[in-house]
Amino acid sequence: MKPQILVVEDNVDLLYAINLLLESNNYKALTAKNGKEALKVLSRLEEVPELIISDIMMPVMDGYKFFKEISNNPRWNRIPFLFLTAKTTYEDIRFGKSLGVDDYLTKPFNEKELLATLAGRITHNRRIKELNSKIEDSFTSLNIEMESESGSYDFFLCLFLAFWDDKYGPELYKYYPEESLFPISLDSIVNQLFTVATSIYGNDKITKAEGVLLEIKNLNTRGYLFFDSYPDENERFGEKQYMIALIAPSINYFHTISIKGIFMALSEEIKKKKDWNIKDYWQKIYNLLLLDGIQV
Repeated sequence: MKPQILVVEDNVDLLYAINLLLESNNYKALTAKNGKEALKVLSRLEEVPELIISDIMMPVMDGYKFFKEISNNPRWNRIPFLFLTAKTTYEDIRFGKSLGVDDYLTKPFNEKELLATLAGRITHNRRIKELNSKIEDSFTSLNIEMESESGSYDFFLCLFLAFWDDKYGPELYKYYPEESLFPISLDSIVNQLFTVATSIYGNDKITKAEGVLLEIKNLNTRGYLFFDSYPDENERFGEKQYMIALIAPSINYFHTISIKGIFMALSEEIKKKKDWNIKDYWQKIYNLLLLDGIQV
């Protein structure tokens, strides 16, 4: 089946040109002339597109507003999003990146560059889907029973750090809050997430996976995983690999931009082997999600 790509552009000639380029390169193009029209197209689809390309300056609903609508919709907010626009100032590009957009290409675009960007993003997204599928299978095999006398787990937010040990596999190092309200232990969660991620990326490439946003349906929650490492001659790959992870009820691309910044700062503390308090980093993320109106 051809990968579906939604193209949102108010310039009819350019829309036709992009449509022709995609169709001639084995993609199925869906088109809309503004953000509002694009939302209608998305609402009619049984399968979400592999990627969205959108202009910024459009009538009725511009690209920024359209992206915000996408980001706030649980069904759509993991679709890779690419801005293609004539707005080329540093401030414009920085603003687009700050929103959480996956990439930002300017007009007039280079066809080879555009096609290479699409192929890279789609490959990455399919790998995430594969990861989600394997994680769902792995948690299903644990026969987790989500209902209990204590009620729902939807409000739970947990931050944890795990290291990879060549002999024992994933090992939970730090976590917060101290008292887990999950139906299974955090050790089990860490083992499933870390092991499945390495099965997709491979141990030798795990730290190049960067941030990964996952849907953990069995736990009615989402996870954001960040992999990194520091040099260690005693380890098989010459580095000590670790995973910083967040589990929360609702995380979207919007949030992961800020969360990734928090994780990168924490990762620097880990690499420098400084004393750090995991509760401080948990609080930063808690405040971030709370400001966005998410009950945590």
